[in-house]
Amino acid sequence: MNPIEKSLDINIYPPEVQGTGAFDGGRITETKPLGFPGDGPEVPHTGPLFYWAWATAMGYGKIGLHPHQAFEIMSYALKGEIGHYDTMGNRSRVKAGGAQVMQTGSGVSHEEETVSDHNEFFQIWFEPDLNKAVRRTPTYAEFRHEDFPVAVQNGVTIKHVIGNGAPVSIQVEAAMQDILIPSGHRYRRELSANRTVAVVVIVPRGAQRSASSRDDRGSLRGGLPIVQGTTALRDPVAGTRPPSAQ
Repeated sequence: MNPIEKSLDINIYPPEVQGTGAFDGGRITETKPLGFPGDGPEVPHTGPLFYWAWATAMGYGKIGLHPHQAFEIMSYALKGEIGHYDTMGNRSRVKAGGAQVMQTGSGVSHEEETVSDHNEFFQIWFEPDLNKAVRRTPTYAEFRHEDFPVAVQNGVTIKHVIGNGAPVSIQVEAAMQDILIPSGHRYRRELSANRTVAVVVIVPRGAQRSASSRDDRGSLRGGLPIVQGTTALRDPVAGTRPPSAQ
């Protein structure tokens, strides 16, 4: 093992140790690769990435009106269609590949719903400077899959969701990509000193590191490797389509 590899702290949290939850009488269920304190395994500090849940609903489901404050919250649709309503008067729906982003600032309440026969989405919370955030006016924005820049590198498709020309703008220093790694390919990236990368790996049922189409994605829960490094990360990131926040 070379010195670069030795300098990395890598932790993998498989689905069976992740927290779980349910809404609307069990119509919407979720696993939590990165849950609230006491929700699943104790994950090392991941910078501004505070919470990451993976929700699933077969048909209509609703998470009723509830409040948020200060946090920057993204719902990223993996499959199907998700709806949003908030007390600022916004009402919208986005389909797979789209995102809904709230900067909750001084406070806002919202409700969420799943619309299609099979729906899956991430909800990701970023923690800004809370003392400053609570003094800001809350905002809401939505984006379609087509709004995000996409690049192909050595056969690997990289969709930039936050940073690198993506339209999502948040206060915290973070980047997020949705990465499709076809079978037989590898994806390599560098991790700068004192940075953290979190990866949720999505693999279709019955496959081992194989490619998944947009229609197949999410049929098997993936683990959450938390990689913390003090030098550059030069090993391949394993798995199929891992959206990552750095």
